[in-house]
Amino acid sequence: MNYHLVILKKPYLDLILAGEKTVELRLTKAKRPAGGRVLPGDRLFLKQSGGPVCGLATAKDVEYHEGLTPQRIGRIKRRYNDQIRGDDAVWESLMDRQSGFLVWLSDVRRIDPIRIAKQDWRAWVVLTPEKNFGLLQRPDLEGRL
Repeated sequence: MNYHLVILKKPYLDLILAGEKTVELRLTKAKRPAGGRVLPGDRLFLKQSGGPVCGLATAKDVEYHEGLTPQRIGRIKRRYNDQIRGDDAVWESLMDRQSGFLVWLSDVRRIDPIRIAKQDWRAWVVLTPEKNFGLLQRPDLEGRL
């Protein structure tokens, strides 16, 4: 099992925590998605962009896409947008992406906010025992991870 820090803008984080957004979509211009090591069963720390970590979730399922075109992205939108909850402007901004993944979320839980010292621009971070912003050693999360 891997652990991930997922940075989300406020409206999408709120939708996930309310159970209204059940799939997280990450598309990138790079040929390989940064979060390429996401597997079913992995644990996700949900962090508000510019704010605290305030949720936990489990990756129920993961679907990877490479060689994307606007037509393929349009198919993803038609098939999954009721779970992704992106508006037309967001989808339009993604039409030049080349690869990405979808993560079906389960066991979503709100937690007491945790402030961490993350100052880079990465929107998805695979955590390691050595580099995890102290999240894996928190006694208040024991038994929840």
